[in-house]
Order: sequence, then structure tokens, then C-alpha cells
Amino acid sequence: MPNPIRLLGISGSLRRPSLNSALLRAALDVLPEGVVLATHDLRSVPLFDGDVEQVGYPVSVVELREAIRAADGVLFVTPEYNYSYPGVLKNALDWVSRGKDQPLRRKPVAVAGASPSGFGTVRAQLALRQVFQALDARDLQRPELHVANAAGLFSPQGELTDEATREKLRALLSAFVEMVRSPLVLAE
Repeated sequence: MPNPIRLLGISGSLRRPSLNSALLRAALDVLPEGVVLATHDLRSVPLFDGDVEQVGYPVSVVELREAIRAADGVLFVTPEYNYSYPGVLKNALDWVSRGKDQPLRRKPVAVAGASPSGFGTVRAQLALRQVFQALDARDLQRPELHVANAAGLFSPQGELTDEATREKLRALLSAFVEMVRSPLVLAE
């Protein structure tokens, strides 16, 4: 049996009953065969501070960077706040981006998001994709997954109950795994 594809999932929300964290948990139920998904909580990542960076990365930042480095691909699931993604996710990406050995360089990444609004997380995902470009990450462009009116798609316990959304999540993960398995071809 070949080694499994190892994905890392990161929610851009710290809220315990977060729709986005629930969407990330739902991904565990629709993973393609031969794929494992670990998650990483951003709660312990401190605010970025260049003075702290000069002394050395905090343990939680080292753990995040190592988790990203060890993964074959990273799935970001983000809410939308004020037409963008949350500061907690930006802060984590700022820590991760530092140094010549930044672990998202050429790393396959995908993004999804859920929102109680009717617009989904379109603008947040667009803003996040700009950061992926700056970090030289390999961003999965299609399919997109913007889960609108998400509050009615999950049970009170945070379980995804909408089959159409489950199928869209399955399609996203299948395309992402296909991308992860595809070798990166660099221009000469």
C-alpha cells in the first residue's frame, strides 16, 4: 500500500461553534481513499512581532511551520470578515512567511469557506489567494467552494447535513488530491 497523502486543515476561525471549523471537520467524512487529514488550531499562535522573531520563533509558530512542512498540501477554511479573511489567519500566515525556508513555498493549497450570508466567502477567498501568490504557494483554482447561507446546512452539533454541500466538498478534495499528486513542473 502506498504512503497516504497527508493534508493539513486550518480553520481561520477560533470560535468553538464555527461554521468553518465544522466544514473542516466535515472534510474528514469525504476524503478520497488513501488520504489523511490532520488539523491545526491557530489559537496559540501569538501576534506577529519582529522583535520576538529576532529572538526566535515561539513554540506554537515552530509547530505550525513544521505541520505545514510535513503536509503534502494545506486546506484553508475561512470565514469572511469585512470583505476579507480574519486577522488570526493573516497573523499565522505572516509568521509562516518569514525566512528563506518558509514552508508554503510551492506547497499545494486549497481554500473553502462557509458564511451565514448569501454571498459565501468569495471576497475572503480572493484576498487569501493574493497571499498564496506572494508566498509562491500552488493554489487550487477550481472547483471553488463558497458555502452561502451555511447556518441552515449544519446541525446544532456542527454536523454538515446538506448533501449538495457535502458533494461539493468531496469534489474540492478530490481535485485537491489530484493536484497534490501531480508533479510540479518549473519553467526553465
